[in-house]
Amino acid sequence: MSISQRIREFFLLADLKKSFLVTLPAFLLVLMVVLMFYYDSTPDLFDVERSAAAQAAERGHTPVTGYVTVATLQRITRSLWEKRGGYLSNDVTPPSIFMDNVPNWEWGVLRQARDLALILRYDLSRSQSQSLEDADLQIAQPKLNIDSEKWLLPRAETEYGEAVEALDRYLERLVDPQESDAQFYARADNLREWLAVVEKQLGSLATRLNASVGGKRINTDLSGDAAAQQATNAPSEVRVQTPWLEIDDVFYEARGSCWALIHLLQAVQIDFASVLEKKNASASLRQIIRGLEATQNTMWSPMVLNGGGFGFTANHSLVMASYISQANAAIIDLRNLLQQG
Repeated sequence: MSISQRIREFFLLADLKKSFLVTLPAFLLVLMVVLMFYYDSTPDLFDVERSAAAQAAERGHTPVTGYVTVATLQRITRSLWEKRGGYLSNDVTPPSIFMDNVPNWEWGVLRQARDLALILRYDLSRSQSQSLEDADLQIAQPKLNIDSEKWLLPRAETEYGEAVEALDRYLERLVDPQESDAQFYARADNLREWLAVVEKQLGSLATRLNASVGGKRINTDLSGDAAAQQATNAPSEVRVQTPWLEIDDVFYEARGSCWALIHLLQAVQIDFASVLEKKNASASLRQIIRGLEATQNTMWSPMVLNGGGFGFTANHSLVMASYISQANAAIIDLRNLLQQG
């Protein structure tokens, strides 16, 4: 081979190498964007009764009181890693590390799962304060409380999976007539305990969503009790303002929380049917569910807008807050209704 041919071959290889070095980053960037769009998806609403019936048929169970509620708790927890893209909250690799909408949605779902697991452990599965805790629920509830961003030894989704397995063992014992120590007590007082936690969660979400536009709030922390005290003094007026970069975080957390709560309320509607019927509260619960379903409507905007209350652009946080506040007020009324004789 002549020297000129060698030179031409050298420059040809150099051009190919240069072209490769330019093309590879562009290809990886396009691939990352495509994966981000693919991962940016959350599950649709599902029929809790049909889902529980399918699970019972698959495992040869005969559903009993509490079956739909526990099966629904399992499914919404599994949805954290079974959905498209898997569990993203603890992912430290691209493109997941650059995404925050879905992880905040996961956090909202997880908080509802944690709250119900706590009530299930201390109230729904126990007949009175002196009764023993269920062994499997003692395992499930703490495992759901591991740091949601923990990615190594142990990974968050591994612990959540073990929680679902513990709930599965509890269900196996619940449907077994020979296992009388596994119980689910569908009583009005137990339902009120859970709704009290839901009420606080929704109230907090509504306040944080409303704070998207900022404003001053009168301090009412000690209202209603003349002798009430607090640890340190606080100003009579406080300014509440959600940081601009956290507005979409709160929105998607609220969306995830409402998604989980819709299913759990539908499950409760089935397992507590006799209690709700006795209190003439079935219609109230159905209306709460109907109101929360509006929080799952398709958002056509590519981003969460933060317009003023009466401005030219929408404020998606205020719209979400209105649905949640209405549901929260209805839950307070439902709790009062359940307390009546």
